[in-house]
Amino acid sequence: MSLPFSLRSVFSALAIICALMLAGCGSDKTEFRGSDISGSKLGADLAMVDDSGQPRTLADYKGKVVVAFFGFTQCPDVCPTSMSQLAHVMELLESDADKVQVLMISVDPERDTPEILSSYVKAFNPDFVGLTGSPEQLAATAKSFRTFYAKVPGTGPDDYTMDHGASFYILDKNGDARVLLRPDTPAEDIVHDIRELL
Repeated sequence: MSLPFSLRSVFSALAIICALMLAGCGSDKTEFRGSDISGSKLGADLAMVDDSGQPRTLADYKGKVVVAFFGFTQCPDVCPTSMSQLAHVMELLESDADKVQVLMISVDPERDTPEILSSYVKAFNPDFVGLTGSPEQLAATAKSFRTFYAKVPGTGPDDYTMDHGASFYILDKNGDARVLLRPDTPAEDIVHDIRELL
């Protein structure tokens, strides 16, 4: 049985309206170039000490998009490369850079005192913040981010390096983890994902 013309018109109009509404919903969806980790709560329990000696949690950075990663000042390659990459990201952000906070979380609190960490991170960008703390604080924070770190012994007690996860975590202005990026992600892609959250 065929529908009367008027009913067919109504159904067609409703179908078009529904399609437009669905398309509108899709256009509001945030499109990240990194892995979308929204709802994961990664990093929620961050509790460290900044490079000026002040206790810090994510609440201290509310209102800014946070880019966090784990490293240490005596890292020979990955960490300085990451820091340079993020310094370039801040340049590309131009006037939006003041809405972003980069945090380097030290996996080597034994050697990375607040003073040493401050000198290190600010050599790349004066607005970067280094976070260190007690071994217990680091363990809890790393667990919160579900990342790993381990001491790799050298020839003597003070001669060691650190193995650690090297991903970038991007958290939105409310401190919620939203994006996970590989350390070799192009700066332009990092900028894109940051801008999606500004």
